[in-house]
Amino acid sequence: MSLTLTSTAFTDGEAIPLRHTADGENISPPLSWAGAPANAKSLVLTLEDPDAPDPDAPERIWTHWVLYDLPTRDSGLRQDAASADLPPGTKEGLNDWGKTGYGGPQPPTGRHRYFFRLHALDVVLPELNHPDRTRLEEAMQGHVLASASLLGTYQH
Repeated sequence: MSLTLTSTAFTDGEAIPLRHTADGENISPPLSWAGAPANAKSLVLTLEDPDAPDPDAPERIWTHWVLYDLPTRDSGLRQDAASADLPPGTKEGLNDWGKTGYGGPQPPTGRHRYFFRLHALDVVLPELNHPDRTRLEEAMQGHVLASASLLGTYQH
């Protein structure tokens, strides 16, 4: 069995519902995963928009959510997973607004792609003091056992 990432709010490649965007309630969608390798020690979850600011002329990957050291015994996150609702031991990194927590889609123009990415690691990462996605990816190097992604799209 390989690592999988799904949501009951939308299926892979479909539009993210309004309530999970900054145009709506700006709450994270429910997420479920399965198939983490038996030797995995922690999970990392990010939400990225590679189409920023314009899908016809992308300039950067915009990070909307960064979580790490998610316990492997858990199988997902409930809808509207605020800091207080995260599994014990989970740490938060900074999104590209310089904040922790979920920041839903609200693209300035066009239909953007949003990738929820899940990685199973062979270690529990040390305290990184709210890393951004780039710093977290550097800490993950050489430790990724498996990865999965879930693609949603949004245009307002």
